[in-house]
Amino acid sequence: MKTTLFTAATLAFATWCSAETNTPAITFQPLPYAYDALEPHIDAKTMEIHYSRHHKAYFTNTLKALEGTDLVGKTMEAILPIIGKYPAAVRNNLGGHYNHTFFWSCLSPKGGGQPTGVLLEKINNAFGSFDAFKEAFKKAAMSRFGSGWAWLCVAQDGSLFITSTPNQDNPLMDIAEKKGTPILVIDVWEHAYYLKYQNLRASFVDSFWNIINWPHVQSLFEQAEKTNKTTTPQK
Repeated sequence: MKTTLFTAATLAFATWCSAETNTPAITFQPLPYAYDALEPHIDAKTMEIHYSRHHKAYFTNTLKALEGTDLVGKTMEAILPIIGKYPAAVRNNLGGHYNHTFFWSCLSPKGGGQPTGVLLEKINNAFGSFDAFKEAFKKAAMSRFGSGWAWLCVAQDGSLFITSTPNQDNPLMDIAEKKGTPILVIDVWEHAYYLKYQNLRASFVDSFWNIINWPHVQSLFEQAEKTNKTTTPQK
């Protein structure tokens, strides 16, 4: 029997987040699939703990960190580019909430395969081939010491690049080593994989390719391209 995610308690909490908090622009959204929907690649217990405990804690602590600041009511996307001006509690918790929300959206029970169209062409041009891209992405995920994330991003000039960030940082932050618009991410904190894969992060990264929601990634890529075209000064 499949684990049902959309419980009354979950939906009630999500409704409360959007209606009763002082920051309605920042909400805790239900997952778009059941806890066990990504098995065997991510087990149900890991998903339940990861989403309902780790992620929920980042959301709750984000609201606390924003109380009394001029950030109340702003979206995460509006805050991240100026997050270096605020206390570490804002950076760590808002980053955690954004990163996890983004991660869930990149996954799908019907995922896997590879992208198509312009995105695939861009990947092949940037990295040589799709397989070479997978190797480079895995290297970024494996070389992140300790906890963090590996990202595929679109640069301001429209090119693709891979980067890795520590802890709960991401490429949208003003403090990021390399900035860009993320379109794909993998969480390499140990709580994302340890129950199933133990210390074998490489096995988790290899399994990740079977659950990537490429249609969603492609839509993010197309949106980033449109945004870049409207914000890039004309010569």
